[in-house]
Amino acid sequence: MKVQELNSRSRNIFRKIVEAYIGLGAPVGSRTLSKIPGIDLSPASIRNTMSDLEEIGLLHSPHTSAGRIPTETGLRLFVDGLLEMGSLSKEEQIQIEAQCLEKDKVIADVLSEATSILSGLSHCAGVVMVPKFNSPLKHIEFIYLNPGRGLVVLVTKDGSVENRTIKLPPGLPPSALQRASNYLNSHLEGGTIEQIKARVEKDLEGQQAQLDELTKKVVKGGLATWSGKKGGGQALIVKGRSNLIDEESGLENLERIRQLFDDLEKKESLVRLLDHAKDAEGVKIYIGAENNLFSLSGSSVIVSPYMNETGDVLGAIGVIGPTRLNYARIIPMVDYTARIISKIL
Repeated sequence: MKVQELNSRSRNIFRKIVEAYIGLGAPVGSRTLSKIPGIDLSPASIRNTMSDLEEIGLLHSPHTSAGRIPTETGLRLFVDGLLEMGSLSKEEQIQIEAQCLEKDKVIADVLSEATSILSGLSHCAGVVMVPKFNSPLKHIEFIYLNPGRGLVVLVTKDGSVENRTIKLPPGLPPSALQRASNYLNSHLEGGTIEQIKARVEKDLEGQQAQLDELTKKVVKGGLATWSGKKGGGQALIVKGRSNLIDEESGLENLERIRQLFDDLEKKESLVRLLDHAKDAEGVKIYIGAENNLFSLSGSSVIVSPYMNETGDVLGAIGVIGPTRLNYARIIPMVDYTARIISKIL
């Protein structure tokens, strides 16, 4: 259904119900609505309209109350067609910038701080997907361990260091590892692992590299352990779970939060969700069952991709909370944080 399919009365009442529900976190009755400025209707007329909205699947009535709350379908209609976007206050912008723009921090720390401030300002759980080694590289080193095994060490410009073991071709002399290290370090030029991989593949395919076949295998094998699905991997940071408990009350809501906590522990599924959000342009919003991960807990996710200075999308950052999120406030908050992060990567 589209907003345009509702008449003006239904549209107005529906908007007021959703706004009241987001603010109160409780079912909204006709008497409450009749006292809201801008609705000049009797409670009886409002009840009739609410019944019509319930019939078409935009509202439902919990068994414990005579009031109505929006369904997930109704919330989606509201977000897509009726939401009046708010804006961040200057104080909120300063808070976000102060946390993100502190000097001498490695990327993981910047993202962790950004997630904390998002969690604090939104009163939800903050979440971010941290790419491994998407920072420009400073040095690569191959180290001989024993016949058939070597070590690849990567050092990034932000100070991060990580290493992995690789298989070495039979009969490879230790000197070939030094040649591989020298060759790759000459191709760094401030690039990320994926950018360097692309340069090296082009160089090797064009037969421009003055390397023997065994050394080429070492170079290709070393890069393969770090790039793409096999090597990169994604680290996940979740902050502010306690905010979710503070925002809810009642056994039914606390059970939903318990389910949400279980969902947040399924890190692989959450990484897939954020990885999918990376492909979106701007802020992506998932409401309840629109995402399988949160179908049982009935939660909403608002995320936005962030990128580096060359425009390459590196990850996604956002918040997770109940479906009655203050979308008008949190959407611009997530968008602003992602844009600030993108400025410094």
